[in-house]
Amino acid sequence: MPPLATDLFDYELPAHLIAQVPAARRDASRLLVVDRATRTLAHRTFADLPAYLRSGDILIRNNAAVLPARLHALRPTGGQVECFLLRPADGEQTWRCLVRPGRKLAPGATFASPDGAFVGEVVGREPDGSAVVRFTTPGDEPIVAVANRLGDVPLPPYIERPQAARDRAADLERYQTVYADRARQVAVAAPTAGLHFTPELLATLAAGGIRAVDVTLHVGLGTFRPIATDTIEAHAIHRELYELPAAAQAALFAPGAGRRIAVGTTSVRTAEDFLARHRDALPEGRTAYGEADIYIYPPARFRGVDALITNFHQPRSTLLCLVAAFLAPGSADGIAWLREIYAEAIAREYRFFSYGDAMLIL
Repeated sequence: MPPLATDLFDYELPAHLIAQVPAARRDASRLLVVDRATRTLAHRTFADLPAYLRSGDILIRNNAAVLPARLHALRPTGGQVECFLLRPADGEQTWRCLVRPGRKLAPGATFASPDGAFVGEVVGREPDGSAVVRFTTPGDEPIVAVANRLGDVPLPPYIERPQAARDRAADLERYQTVYADRARQVAVAAPTAGLHFTPELLATLAAGGIRAVDVTLHVGLGTFRPIATDTIEAHAIHRELYELPAAAQAALFAPGAGRRIAVGTTSVRTAEDFLARHRDALPEGRTAYGEADIYIYPPARFRGVDALITNFHQPRSTLLCLVAAFLAPGSADGIAWLREIYAEAIAREYRFFSYGDAMLIL
C-alpha cells in the first residue's frame, strides 16, 4: 500500500462549530451513531447510549484525572511567566514543564508566584524544548497541591474564551470525567470521550448488565500535535505511559459474549499497545505498566476493541487516523467514509473537539 497523504485527513471546519463551552448537561450532547455493518448513520443524544449497548458489553475507560497544571508567575524583572506542568522529572518537586517566554528562561533562571506560593528554578532543558524546573514552596507543600489550589485548567488552545469569561470552578468540574481517579492526576488533557457520562447514565448501564473496567493513560500534549509531514507514515508518534490493571487485562482477553467498547482514543491506544506486546494477560493481580508508542492508521486491524465512543477530532491529527482505521479495519476504505461522516456532522452542525459532541462506532 502506498504512503497515505496527510491531506486525506484534512477538512474545513467552520469556527462556530468549535465548542467553547460544554453542553448544559453532560449526556445532553449529541451522539452520531455509525453502524459499520449496515453503513448507516443515526442522530441521537448521548443519553440514548443504553439503547445501543447490551448486557455483557464492557466499557474500557481511561480514569486519568486532569491536573490544573497552568501556573502563573513573575520573573525577578517583573516579566510574566506561564509554567505548564507536564510530568514529574525527579521526585515531587522537580517537573518537566513548558515555560513561556522560553528564550528568557534558560537554566539558572527563576520565577515566583506573586503570592509566594512557590518559586521555580529552571535546572535543565530537554531536547523537545521543555524545561526541567525545581520548585520550592513554603512548608515543602507539593507543587501538585499548589496547582490544585491555584492552577488554571489546561483547556486546549482552540478554546478561546477571554479570561474574563472563564469560570475556573466550572471548568475544573466539566473538563474532568465523573469517574476520574483524583489520585491519578496524570493528564494534561481530558480523555474527552468520557466527558459525556453522568453518574445516572453509568448506573443505568450497570443495571443493564454493562460493566466498566478502568485503565490509566497519562495523556500528554502530543495528542494535540498535528501531523506536519506530507505523509502520515513520516510523522513521529508521541509516547504516553499507561497502567492496565488485571481486571482490564481479563476483559481484553476474555470479554465473554459482550463487546469491548473503548471510551476514547486513549483507551484504544492503551489496549492495542498492550496486546501488541503481550499474547496473554499477566499473572493474576498484576498491573501492567507500559509506554504506548503505537501509531494506528489505515489499514490497521484491532485486537482488543469492538466498538468505539469518541469525539470529533482536529484536522490532520493522529486521532483522526485512528478513527479512519477503525471504520474499516484492514483497509484504507475508512478514509473516504470518515470524510463523508465528518461532512454530515458539519452539515448538521455538530459541535467539535473537547467540549463538543460524540460519535459511537459499532
